[in-house]
Formats: sequence, C-alpha cells, structure tokens
Amino acid sequence: MREPSRIRNKLKREEVYHQLKHTKSKSKLKERMKRKREESDNPELREERLAKNIPQTLETLREADETIVENDEEVFADEETDELASYFVQGVQPKILVTTSKRPSASVYEFANEFVTIFPDAEFVKRGSQFDVKRIVEIAKEREYTDLLIINEDRKEPNAVTHIHLPNGPTAYYKLTSIRLNKDIRGHGRPDAYKPELILNNFNTRLGHTVGRMLASLFPHVPEFTGRQVATFHNQRDFIFFRRHRYIFRDGERCDIQELGPRFTLKLQWLQKGTFDTKYGEYEWVHKPELDTSRRKFHL
Repeated sequence: MREPSRIRNKLKREEVYHQLKHTKSKSKLKERMKRKREESDNPELREERLAKNIPQTLETLREADETIVENDEEVFADEETDELASYFVQGVQPKILVTTSKRPSASVYEFANEFVTIFPDAEFVKRGSQFDVKRIVEIAKEREYTDLLIINEDRKEPNAVTHIHLPNGPTAYYKLTSIRLNKDIRGHGRPDAYKPELILNNFNTRLGHTVGRMLASLFPHVPEFTGRQVATFHNQRDFIFFRRHRYIFRDGERCDIQELGPRFTLKLQWLQKGTFDTKYGEYEWVHKPELDTSRRKFHL
C-alpha cells in the first residue's frame, strides 16, 4: 500500500490513511489480547512489564542536582539552629499578619479575605499609605507576630506575595498566578476554623527545603483531624500549586474530597536572608533567565 503522503488525490489519500490507521489499530488490539492471555497464565510477566513501562516525563528525566537533600545529617544539623528553628525546635506557635500593598484595589481585598482563612492564626490588617514595609516589620515584631504576608498587585490584580518570617527572616518573594476564588470553584465547600493537616510535596533541593519549611511555619504544629481539612503545597517544575480540601467519609468505606478554595500558584522569584531589605539585603537565591538552561533543570 502506497504512503498517503505520496497520493495526490485528496479523497484517495484520506481513504488510504484511514485504512492504514484501521489496520494498525487491529494489529495493536491483537497484540494486546495476546499479551493479556500470556499474562493471565504467568502473572510475573505483567509485573515485569509494568516495572519496565515507566513513562518518560520532565520529572523522571530531571537533571541531577548536587543540592538535593536525602537524609543529609549536615543539613538537618544546620536547620536545628537556623532562623526557622523557633518553630520546628522550640515549638513556637505561628501568629500571622496579612496585609496588602499601598492603596489596594477591590480585587486584592477580595482575594485577601479568602487568603487569610487558609492560616488558622492569621489576622488581616488594612495597610495605611504612610507605612512602608520596614515600618510594618518593626510593628509586627513589637506585637510578636511570627510571619508577615504582603499581597502585592499590578494593574488592580493580585500578582505577588511577599513572605517575611519574623523576627530575623528569611524573606521570600513569590509570583502569584492562576487565582480562583471560592465562588469560581464548582461544588466548593465552606472552610471552618479547624487547624488543617498540611501536605508538602517535592521540595527536594536545599533551596526547596528552606521554602517548604517557611510554608510549614505558617501552620500550627498539631492539626485538628476532626475538621477533616487538608492544605496542600505541591511543587512541580518549580511551580508551587496550592489546594485546600475537606475529606468526606461515607459509610466508613469510601472517602471523597471537596475543594474549599481558594486555589493559586506560586513561583519563587528570590529568597533573602534577614527581613525585607531591597537595598542592602543579602540574597540567597534570585531567579534569572540565564538559570533556565534546560527544561529538565529545577531549583526546588
């Protein structure tokens, strides 16, 4: 049978193409049924096939990174005395202050009203036009807040989040995208005041470990499982996807989940030692275009 691309007549070309496609589908089905019969007689063949049949994705083809943390005792020893040790070692409970950029738009207030409900011990305070970030940091320290979250905006839409861990840092700046509020999520539930369970996925490098620990420090140590709420930060290709759900148990045998919202995506732009200081601050990591040398290289 001639190759379809060599046939000049369009109708004939389509006819030959569909014949080839049908023949190929029949051949695949025949091979699949034959393999199924063989595996039913010998289950070990199926296990061997599944072990070899690993899909190739950007994650599985990820370039090796020497900063990946795997039971690194030196890293764990450093973390026992770093800026986040007050939460992880001393057990200090989080107390979070959430505010906005100066003169925020209505859409920022709308997002902030839902954003503050994610963290059980968070308080939203409107920002006066006379307060710069450094002054807010000093006030937050005096009132014993452990974290400061600032929602930034561009063109009257929330576009970034600045996370300052108090009293001594570090400071992280995230780009904020893909926002969907509760009202935009079909079948969403209403969040309660229970302390949620926290899930952190794929924060594998030294930088990712720090970012994951900063996010973890925003939630109380002991979740209230009676509330059945779970907050998830899932890192995939350096994009951090946030989702919040509630478990729904049915008859003790089945478990469904209901999304509570809001949902959004964060992408780390820079990480700075100490509290916010764009002029004299020491940056631990800054995202630059020249760092993106390959689609298979990830930093978190």
